Amino acid sequence: MRASDMPRPFRECDLRTHLRIFVATLLALAAVAAYFLLSNAPTTPSPSDGSAPSPTSSVSAPTPTSSISPAPTPVPAPSDPLALPVVETDGFSGSEDVSDDAAIWVDPENAANSLVVADNKASSGGGIGVFGMDGKLIQFRPDGMIGNVDLRSGFPSSGQSMVLVGANNRTNNTLALWSLDTVSRTLTPVAARSIETLAPNYGFCMYHSKVSGKFYAFVTPNGPGPVQQFELVDHGAGKVDATLVRSLSMSSTTEGCVADDESGHLYVGQEEVAVWKYGAEPDAGAERVSVDTVGAGHLVADVEGMSIAYGANGSGFLFVSSQGDSTIAIYDRAGGNAFIKSFKVGANGTIDAVTGTDGLDVTSLNAGPQFEQGLLVVHDETNPGGATSNLKFVPLSAVLR
Repeated sequence: MRASDMPRPFRECDLRTHLRIFVATLLALAAVAAYFLLSNAPTTPSPSDGSAPSPTSSVSAPTPTSSISPAPTPVPAPSDPLALPVVETDGFSGSEDVSDDAAIWVDPENAANSLVVADNKASSGGGIGVFGMDGKLIQFRPDGMIGNVDLRSGFPSSGQSMVLVGANNRTNNTLALWSLDTVSRTLTPVAARSIETLAPNYGFCMYHSKVSGKFYAFVTPNGPGPVQQFELVDHGAGKVDATLVRSLSMSSTTEGCVADDESGHLYVGQEEVAVWKYGAEPDAGAERVSVDTVGAGHLVADVEGMSIAYGANGSGFLFVSSQGDSTIAIYDRAGGNAFIKSFKVGANGTIDAVTGTDGLDVTSLNAGPQFEQGLLVVHDETNPGGATSNLKFVPLSAVLR
């Protein structure tokens, strides 16, 4: 008899029987699999003292995920003890250690046309030079024994905007001021008169106030004496004058300094003592705090060049050269300027390692090919193969990640 020929009650009973057998088989297989998994799972014995299991034995919670990750903030790479230069400048004429300090100008229209303005501190034949991003000398002006150099864009001059370059002239103890022509890539003197400073002067930096919009210059002493603050003013006819507005007493030689235009802080390097932080406004008084001291482990005399790598929302880093051990120390730009790390600039192919670091400058802006993430320029006292010291160009990405 065919199943289809069976009476309907018999057919339904047979189907229910087969279904029960199928379900029972599945349950039996599931039980066997569960037993196998449990019997092979690792077990963690409870502590003999009856305490709770160690946190390392607990199951880790799943890591939360986010659909949007914030943009990373560049930070120093602690695993890199050496940063490698990719360009070095032509040497100035003369001999021995004549390069000292530099200032970077970034072309906002064409980063590849950015420039490095550098001093020549030679007592004979000194002056100031302009270098391209290939390290080649574009212009040299024999304007005296130039100490440190700095610059600011946007200085108002006779209704125009000027890139103002400044320095201290050690030959006659005056302020030296030039306009940078960004088309011809050359410097032209713009000091309205001979602007006298303390004597002997030694270092220099500039400040553009967010509070007042005014521009200032600081001049530091070679020996005990004041750090002088000058207000720089438009004198008309493309000339610039200056008025002394504050003096800060120093007990010994002080060269390097840098002003933070956004936060209004002034950092001054007393060479054998410390890095000091002041207010940069002319009415800030003489109150100061120590960022770091010589001999504390991060700085070996002399404390020399300083610069700031600006980051977003007040972030960034303060760079300080430690000449005694040829290192560069990095500090947090924010808060109490916590120390981050120190590093050296090593040799790269035909470019020798940096020794006797003096002046430096840094920018986090795109400064052209090889320096899209920023540029660090460092003075090198001993330059094998050259008659004089020179400057090394280091991609900031070799220092910050």
